[in-house]
Amino acid sequence: MVREWDPRTASSAEIASLLDTLNAVLAADLPQDPPWRENSMREYLAEVMPGERRISWVAQTEPAADGSPGAILGHVHVLLLGDIGVLEVLVHPSARRTGLGRDLVLTAARRVYQEGFQSIGVEVVGDTPAVAFYESLGFSKEYVETRSVLDLSGVDWAELAEMATGIGAGYHLQFHPGGPPDELIEAYARAKAEVRDVEDGELRPSSYDPERLRDSLDCLHRRGMKPYIVLALHEQTGEVAGLTEVVVPVQHPTRADQYDTIVVQDHRGYGIDRAIKARMLMELRSAEAKLTEVQTWNAQANESMLKVNAELGYRPDREWCEYSIDVAELVHRLDAGR
Repeated sequence: MVREWDPRTASSAEIASLLDTLNAVLAADLPQDPPWRENSMREYLAEVMPGERRISWVAQTEPAADGSPGAILGHVHVLLLGDIGVLEVLVHPSARRTGLGRDLVLTAARRVYQEGFQSIGVEVVGDTPAVAFYESLGFSKEYVETRSVLDLSGVDWAELAEMATGIGAGYHLQFHPGGPPDELIEAYARAKAEVRDVEDGELRPSSYDPERLRDSLDCLHRRGMKPYIVLALHEQTGEVAGLTEVVVPVQHPTRADQYDTIVVQDHRGYGIDRAIKARMLMELRSAEAKLTEVQTWNAQANESMLKVNAELGYRPDREWCEYSIDVAELVHRLDAGR
């Protein structure tokens, strides 16, 4: 049974069942990834940015004899933002190859079509069954990144401390747990805006307007995801010359997620990129006692950042791809195959 589902009003048992399915999928497809925890899971699923909507459905077994809810074997949600619907599908390994995944995608695609959106995008992890699944539905690969993972137990901290000070004269670094201070928000947003057309993937947009940036930081906190920021400031102008962002989710506190790392064009060539990332790792070592790994994503053409990551000890893990399809085409294709 597939039904629309709201994580804000779902029972604790349903949240726990969905978490079980998520961790079963990770164990099957990404066995090196840490399992997720129930901490703030409801908030993670429910909270969105202003102007965005997330619609969810679950596939659930029949209720038990005592009336308790059945197990959630599949879940799909679509995040409606801008002019695209971003899809995420989970199917428990025990329920794969039953047509459940196609039913979930069709349910979401019909709603996206009814809402007037023209395309659907989805992140697909390389070397998992999802690649063949989405390609069989007609999705086309649009963008490819490489995910790399840093094992903190193998870091040479003395060498890292040297990297953190290897920045050109006229710049200094600042560490800001929780997000940049309000007096730097506008300069921070300007630094992010300068490279938006070059370094962003479509499905994980950054926030470039100061108010939108504040909303983004607030949304992260509501979802149980603590941001950490390191800035490189140009001493002569006070402008943000470079920044790096890492988020530690309470749902998997042993592995942090790297978000944007940006060096403004006029300030490149002064060692800022390596210094800010090294300083971040030094700070995380003190701030997050449970942390054991950091994962980052980079466009395969971004050779300079891939080089910096390699110097810091990151090791390439697998491809991370963005696929998309015209919504009307997807609905027609799936309806024709029923």
